[in-house]
Order: sequence, then structure tokens, then C-alpha cells
Amino acid sequence: MLRKVEIGIVKKQGISVNQVKYSYLSLGSNLGNREQNLNKAKYLLNIFDIKIIKCSNLYETESWPNKMYPKYLNIVIKIRTFNTLIELFRKIKLIEKILGRKKTIKNSPRTCDIDILDFDQKMFDKTVDNSQLIVPHPRLHNRNFVLIPLFDIDKNWKHPKLKLNITKLLSKMGSNNLRSIKLI
Repeated sequence: MLRKVEIGIVKKQGISVNQVKYSYLSLGSNLGNREQNLNKAKYLLNIFDIKIIKCSNLYETESWPNKMYPKYLNIVIKIRTFNTLIELFRKIKLIEKILGRKKTIKNSPRTCDIDILDFDQKMFDKTVDNSQLIVPHPRLHNRNFVLIPLFDIDKNWKHPKLKLNITKLLSKMGSNNLRSIKLI
């Protein structure tokens, strides 16, 4: 019979160290075969032991701030993980690199961009590996390519910091912003 330590259920001060956490990720691509890039990212998340529970529809949006760049394809996924936030962040950065993302100027085209929108309804702001990791994502409530796909998969989601539900956040977006996104 396996002991709890051998199967990864270690108790520390009465709390399980390996507790399951739920997170929402935004995935986008505007270089190469965009849909294939997103599918590869989902495959790699699974390989890295990050279980996808739900996936939104696929949406297309203009690049921002430069509309001359190729259009983005975007999805939002809900995941289940035993990783810490920092472990998840590092795995995501590795997946982006595997898929060909290179360090370039901010908002430039990319094969794959993965953002952590919400991690177990927690708040976090810290430098990790020379990158600023802020959760919930500081601009998620202003982005149609995040809110609409997030609404697809969780109509009851509530912003951890703003304490507003997704319906309220969507209602605060201007109609032009809502019309500028296309369901694929």
C-alpha cells in the first residue's frame, strides 16, 4: 500500500500541499498557422500536466495597437492544475518558446501568447524570472478578446480584484468594442 507521501499528498500544518487549483488562461496567435498554434499550445499544456476543463469558441480580432499587423485568433481556457502560480507561469513561458515566440518589442506579432487571467481567485504581483507576473491580469477587464471567450466558458465568473461578475464587465464595454470581435 502506498503511503500518502509516495503519491504526492503531503500534509503541512493540516493543509494539503498539492491542492488542485483552477485557472483561466487567454491564448492568442497572429503569426503562422494561428489555429494550429493554439491547438499545439493546448496539446503542450496537457503534456505539462495542465488539464483543460473548458475551451471557448475561437475569436478573431484586430491587432492592437497597430492594426496593420496580422489579426489575432484568441481563445480562453479553464484549467485544473496542481502547479503553483510560479510553476504554471514558467511552464507557459516554456510553451511559448517551444512554439517559436521570441522576445521582441511590446505588442509585436507572435506565434503564441498565453496570459494567466485568474489563478484560483487569488491576487499576485511579483517579478518572476525578470518578468512582472500580475494576477488577475491587469487589463483583462478592458479586453473584448478575453471577456467574450471567458463568458463562453463561465457565465458566473467574478473578477477577483474588482469583485464584478463577467456580465457587469461586458456591459461596461462600449458597443464598438463588442462589435470589433468576430466569432470564427
